[in-house]
Amino acid sequence: MDVRKILNMTDHTLLRVGCTKKEIADLCEEAVAYHCAAVCVPPGFISYAKECIGGRNNVKVGATAGFPNGYNTPQIKAAEAAEAKENGADEVDMVINVSLVKDREWEKVKEEILLVRAACDGLVLKVILETCLLTEEEKIKLCQIVTECKADYIKTSTGFSSGGATVDDVKLLKEHVGQGVKVKAAGGIRTLEDAQAMIDAGASRVGASSIVKAARESGYRP
Repeated sequence: MDVRKILNMTDHTLLRVGCTKKEIADLCEEAVAYHCAAVCVPPGFISYAKECIGGRNNVKVGATAGFPNGYNTPQIKAAEAAEAKENGADEVDMVINVSLVKDREWEKVKEEILLVRAACDGLVLKVILETCLLTEEEKIKLCQIVTECKADYIKTSTGFSSGGATVDDVKLLKEHVGQGVKVKAAGGIRTLEDAQAMIDAGASRVGASSIVKAARESGYRP
């Protein structure tokens, strides 16, 4: 197991309600020290996280839109994405409206993603499906839509619903997503072994709050 490689593919995440400025600062320092891909923080902390990281070790700042339930209107999600860009975010993780999926309103799902894509033009866009709420057919259809919308990543989960990433879901998304779209696994990934399993299944990014701690407890030092 290559711990450094896992860390390089990890979005070090803190989206808990009530997190503090000091916790965000600590998150950023850990991400820099352990060479993580990015931090993912609440919208109100984007500017502060950008300041804390200061461009060190090429760690990116990730923001959220429509998080965690995804039932905001498309215009609100787009506004969140635009503001995130203005505040210095490098990446945006948006949550789709699962109700639209259940009603098979595929064009509306597509329109929503395209609206957010346009609002954060130039940033990395990750589209969160919340796979634990979806059928296999719905997941496959969403792979097609996310590909058509030219998002950069399709992401399994928020980590705030009834389930998180699974190896089977990562494999399914990897198999059906189009060329140029990567897979991010998130939700319930707590150990280095969990992260490695997702990477082996095809994930290019892992979103987790515990991987740096797991690496440190394993004896790894950057």
